[in-house]
Amino acid sequence: MFIRRTQTRSTATGESYVTYRLVRSERRAGKVRQRTLLNLGRHFPVAQAHWSALCARIEQRLSGQAALFDEEGKGLPLAVERQAERIAARLLAEQGGTPAPADAGGVPGGGGDVQSVDVDSLSLVRPRSVGVEQLALWALRQAGLEEQLQALGLTGPQRAAALGLIVARMAAPGSERATYQWLARRSGLGELLEVDFEAMSPMQLYRTSDILLRHRAALEGHLFARVSDLFALAPTITLYDLTNTYFEGEAPVNPAARHGHSKERRSDCPLLTLRCARCCGFVRRSRVFAGNAAEAQTLQGMLTGLAAPAGALVVMDRGVATEANLAWLAEQGYRYLVVSRERRRAVDFKEAITLDNAGGQAVELLKVPSADGQEVRLYCRSEGRVRKEQAIAGRLMDRFEAGLDKLATGLSRRGTTKRIDKLWERIGRLKEKSRGLGQHYHIEVIAGDSGERARAIHWQRLPVKGSLVTEPGVYCLRSNETGWDEKTMWRTYIMLTDLEAVFRSLKSELGLRPIFHHKEERAEGHLFITVLAYQFVQLIRHCLAAHGICERWSTLRDTLAGQCRVTATFNRGDGRTLHVRKATRAEPDQARIYQALGADPAPGGVQKTIV
Repeated sequence: MFIRRTQTRSTATGESYVTYRLVRSERRAGKVRQRTLLNLGRHFPVAQAHWSALCARIEQRLSGQAALFDEEGKGLPLAVERQAERIAARLLAEQGGTPAPADAGGVPGGGGDVQSVDVDSLSLVRPRSVGVEQLALWALRQAGLEEQLQALGLTGPQRAAALGLIVARMAAPGSERATYQWLARRSGLGELLEVDFEAMSPMQLYRTSDILLRHRAALEGHLFARVSDLFALAPTITLYDLTNTYFEGEAPVNPAARHGHSKERRSDCPLLTLRCARCCGFVRRSRVFAGNAAEAQTLQGMLTGLAAPAGALVVMDRGVATEANLAWLAEQGYRYLVVSRERRRAVDFKEAITLDNAGGQAVELLKVPSADGQEVRLYCRSEGRVRKEQAIAGRLMDRFEAGLDKLATGLSRRGTTKRIDKLWERIGRLKEKSRGLGQHYHIEVIAGDSGERARAIHWQRLPVKGSLVTEPGVYCLRSNETGWDEKTMWRTYIMLTDLEAVFRSLKSELGLRPIFHHKEERAEGHLFITVLAYQFVQLIRHCLAAHGICERWSTLRDTLAGQCRVTATFNRGDGRTLHVRKATRAEPDQARIYQALGADPAPGGVQKTIV
């Protein structure tokens, strides 16, 4: 076995190029011939100085005698070892299914494929995860993604890269660089797709991300139509959602994207905003805006592009529920259910009705029609929210008072700030960090004899009426669906916020943030792949929920992550080597998931090779 370098001239372009092949010399009819075992491609990464050692290591792996060190006790470079493992695995895969000769070590009368092997020679090599990959491929095929990619004109390698990007985002969220490492060294997805991801250039993943983004409208339309057919969805409810993400590192991003509010408090990083319009938990349309794009200014363009039917119910949070947007929705014939922007909390709940939520906690609901009868407001107060807001307010007020205490005690120590103007600056920063709770304090800075330095700081807590401190746990829903009673209106809102909670959890489970890119145009492709992955995760969870399996995606992923494909290698009695590659047996929790979806519990089947 040796590597042969061949220079070839293209008949189409006239340009010459070099290819590499793994060949073996064989004697046929009295003559020595060279048989190509494997085409290594045009960009073979191993230096010629290591070719001989590489071929020897491949032979050792095929015979089940691979060692970590050579005869001189020195190991090959790691890159060469990886190539030896990859090439040996490809050779075994291409020779897979070779039956054992009846007279070559078989044990008669045993039934099935019974062979005589040296048990002590057993070695288990090349473990690759296949559990999550199998589930993800099941979802992609249910949605007809590969056929849609082919219809959009993607080539075979591009389709393979696209599937690799999406499945990797579902199984091991990360950057495209991390995705390549996962596909090449940890995942068995390539075996399930019959694709060698190790031979694929990492740049192929970036280019495929760009191609997917160019077909965003077609892909989103196809996927939503497909899930609507699968689950008989009635797209009458649109949940409009937005979230910020940020670049990690020094990314030269358009200055417009550098400003905005980051929920992760990463204002030091360039920001982007992902907007999604979702129906029944699935994304109908997504777009990416600069980090400083106003929330309220994106609604009309998104809903117009959705072509939502007249009378559809649109649900939004308070950031988008401006008066202008609500007036536009009413003019276009949409119904809406939003969290009101009004700050009124002083509400008399004496005439409110009470019901229990899913957690068994009491919720008070007070319905108040508008004067013109065109709208209705539902004021809500729940025990859980009261305790939550009291805890938040208490923590922030304790922190604020601790800061005031520190300033006050510092007046009696040397080396601390005593100038009145500087103290007011620090008090202002404390108020800024208090999230509005500084308004509940009356603060005095008492000047000393000089008039420039303070001698004391006095403060008093004076809670403002109708605020979070005095009326915790109160929020208001606003809708033009005036015929609903209190229970229907609140139940509808809670049902949709449950879907929103799922979406929030998937932001972390699918690696939406941060973005590890140095080019702004690549960031949008990264976000779109996350949106696609979310669609397939929702498809899986929707199907599993029908069978009583309601775990989060992170739980399902951890359950399936333990299933791998592995090669068991034995020495046979006739001096030859038996290689058997198959998946580990599905454990009960894994088998339950496969059974619910009708998926194969043994991904990849069985490959048996005798060398």
